[in-house]
Amino acid sequence: MGKALGINVIGTVSSDAKAEAARAHGCSEVIVYTRENVAERVRELTDGKGVPVVFDSIGESTFQSSIDSLAHRGLLVAFGTASGPIPPIDAMELAVKGSLFVTRPALADYIADPAERAELAGELFAHVAAGRIEIDINQRYKLDEAELAHRDLESGISVGSSVFSV
Repeated sequence: MGKALGINVIGTVSSDAKAEAARAHGCSEVIVYTRENVAERVRELTDGKGVPVVFDSIGESTFQSSIDSLAHRGLLVAFGTASGPIPPIDAMELAVKGSLFVTRPALADYIADPAERAELAGELFAHVAAGRIEIDINQRYKLDEAELAHRDLESGISVGSSVFSV
């Protein structure tokens, strides 16, 4: 969606296979965080400035590199906890690193109002209908395989979207 909105997207992934998927879905640069220092690479790609926003779906294991990748007055959107919850936030560290902001959005707060939910869904599905966003379902699980699905997600095996069949 970032590319569809004209945003230069730097993706971080755990493997070369996931790097190819990230490029195919619009990332202009991809960092394999299992072998590269994310914050250092982000600084190289941004002429030392850092990025204005980081969207972090991983959590505990990527939190510090996400903070260290931000530009002054940058925003970390921590929306997932695949590796565990983010650690306690040190407000002084946020100030020292450039007056940074951190938010932890919850889906329920964005879909509670029916009109807002319809507007947001309409925007997303308009991009999908126009072909600007592709949603690939890469894993399918039977409902009784929920434990396996969670293990795959937590271990980094899954790529992109997963669905359950009932």
